[in-house]
Amino acid sequence: MANEIVVTAALVGIIDPLKSIVKSYIASVAIDAGEAVYIVAATGKVALASAAASDALSQCRGIALQSVGAGQAVDVLEEGELYGFTLSAMSYNDPLFLNDTAGALATATAGSTTNAIVGCVAPLSDKDLTKVARISIARYISW
Repeated sequence: MANEIVVTAALVGIIDPLKSIVKSYIASVAIDAGEAVYIVAATGKVALASAAASDALSQCRGIALQSVGAGQAVDVLEEGELYGFTLSAMSYNDPLFLNDTAGALATATAGSTTNAIVGCVAPLSDKDLTKVARISIARYISW
């Protein structure tokens, strides 16, 4: 999709671990660093999230911090800032959306089934004001 955000899995990394919320899960499928994941209600494991999911519980729980195979533990960032995403064409504070493509983030909701925002573009405090992904996932869902 044209609005998909490019991620370089080898560059995905937390910017400030002390100001981040990370939780470990077991992967139910192969997952690459930088992909959005959700918790599978029936198993408690994580799989690739998609805006095409039919309910809020099947949407994004966080962003995988490393690439793993099915059955392996994966650290998931639920709150914090990440390197590894190509955000140069976006403006600071632009929202980052969950895409219909499993695991992918998007620059807009165009072509997405739901309007699931997972974060925004944030500046670092370096001289270039480097653009990074500020992930902020709702930790509690109202049933």
